[in-house]
Amino acid sequence: MDNPPVDIWKEFERNVVSHSAAHHIVAIAELLESRGYARVSDVAKVLNITRGSASLTLKALKQRGLVEEDENRFLRLSRAGEGIARAILGKRALIRRFFTNVLGVPEGTAEVDSCKIEHLVGPGTMQRLDHYLKFLESQDRVVQSFKEAWRHFSASIEDAPEAPARSPAMGTDAQADLSIEA
Repeated sequence: MDNPPVDIWKEFERNVVSHSAAHHIVAIAELLESRGYARVSDVAKVLNITRGSASLTLKALKQRGLVEEDENRFLRLSRAGEGIARAILGKRALIRRFFTNVLGVPEGTAEVDSCKIEHLVGPGTMQRLDHYLKFLESQDRVVQSFKEAWRHFSASIEDAPEAPARSPAMGTDAQADLSIEA
């Protein structure tokens, strides 16, 4: 391991943009794709935040050269901002595909969970995940056998009466909700 475990949390600070800023960038990209325009109020509405909160984040993104605003107050992404949006959306789609196609996670849950972790996973790991998915999607006889074995195993776990939801890897209740209630 390159970093001692106590320093791993510092890796978050090395991300190009925060999770919140990433959502703003993606919102602009999606608005431009669907409507052909984006304004601060549109971004705020998409993200379900106040216009003031959106303005603060977008101001910082403009200062960093990731978002541009014209004289009519329409937003667009710079070339760097477009690259970040593509990377975020690509990671999210790949993780969501893994969750739904391999693990059988429901689409809605997969969307939420992929959004939560897309900014935490590095490009090398994403490349390996992409290769793994391509392998699993191949028609190789061994792969097909593995997928069939996985389906049987997964079904047997889900159908087990009162099977404990414990994960030795986690050391606790694997279904524990670690979210913080407001």
